[in-house]
Amino acid sequence: MERYFTDHRHDALRRAVREFAKNEVTPRIAEMEATRSASVGLSRLIARQGWIGATVPPGYGGMGVGHLGKTVVIEELSRVSGAMGAMVQASQLGVAKIIHFGNEEQKKTWLPAIASGDCLPTIAVTEPESGGHVLGMTSSAVRDGDDYILNGSKVYVGNSHVGDLHGVVARTGPGSEGLTAFLVEPDTPGFSLGRQRPAMGLHGFSFGELAFDNCRVPAANRLGGEGDGLAVAYSSSVLYGRANLTAVSLGIHQAILDETSAFCSERQRYGAPLGELGSIKLKLGQMQSRLMTARLAAYHAVHLLDQGEPCDAELMNAKLVNVEYALDSARDAMEIHAACGLFTDRPVERYLRDAHHIFAPAGTSDVQRLRLGEVALGTAKGDWSERLSELVRLEPEPAG
Repeated sequence: MERYFTDHRHDALRRAVREFAKNEVTPRIAEMEATRSASVGLSRLIARQGWIGATVPPGYGGMGVGHLGKTVVIEELSRVSGAMGAMVQASQLGVAKIIHFGNEEQKKTWLPAIASGDCLPTIAVTEPESGGHVLGMTSSAVRDGDDYILNGSKVYVGNSHVGDLHGVVARTGPGSEGLTAFLVEPDTPGFSLGRQRPAMGLHGFSFGELAFDNCRVPAANRLGGEGDGLAVAYSSSVLYGRANLTAVSLGIHQAILDETSAFCSERQRYGAPLGELGSIKLKLGQMQSRLMTARLAAYHAVHLLDQGEPCDAELMNAKLVNVEYALDSARDAMEIHAACGLFTDRPVERYLRDAHHIFAPAGTSDVQRLRLGEVALGTAKGDWSERLSELVRLEPEPAG
């Protein structure tokens, strides 16, 4: 992995996040598991470390450590708490839309606040009826003078109940060119939050429903032009979402192996550590192999993204490999722990529950396989990563 970490800041960042997670996140896990509600205080504390601004340029107050640094942050937090890793990854989706589609005024207003931890952004695309079919959305935005009137609802919005700025994609016209993105603040009249429903895993993280009832949003809060909404949604999901969720899976996977290896060293069977049994050692070896492969796929993909290289296929593969391998290793870990793994005094059952939450967002494993099949056939419809790199190269330095 050394060839990816040529910037000393990444090593220092990993140490800092790991120490923070140990001291600040670990003591709060029991409460998060018990309450199964959004951990607002811890989310804010993490944001104040500046890590949400990992990909924000220094000119706007960010860290400027790229997708590689962002992956380090999410992996290390997820190694302790998948919920808090998910919180950071969801905020990064909100960062993406402003960096790549915001105008200069929007960038100067919001990026410094995000980098300092004063603003947690979200992105809201999925709807109850259309699900992952973006073009099937029906939430509408109608121009009314200097405003747009939003109506409809969004579901599975990461950081729904801790977010300060929601990036909402709504329909302003027909077809693929009829989607437009907006920045909506929670105190906007006509905006409301649905109740937070308890989920199987990621306790402490919120992914709930947003509702818009004649919600009046200034035209100045539009991201890009009318019709850019599909690009906002797809680029955020393909480039940031897949990479971010890969990092969450990677951190959970590392935790699974750490916990299971320790269990196998401590637990005695037939007068020797459990890990000395051939059948157990084979499972541990398979878990180790999966993790090594998954880590290489994850960091290679974001390295290419930071270099401005076309890498949609690598990002798809990284998400596919990391999600599937983490789930496979979680099931192996549960088998090794046997009855011990069924009780909450050990975290392995939490890892299994949390790992399942990373399967669907930014495309299920079958979606990744379908797109990779198109790559193999030469029928893929262009690289979002290539378009993004061109946009980055054309971006001017911040004014002032």
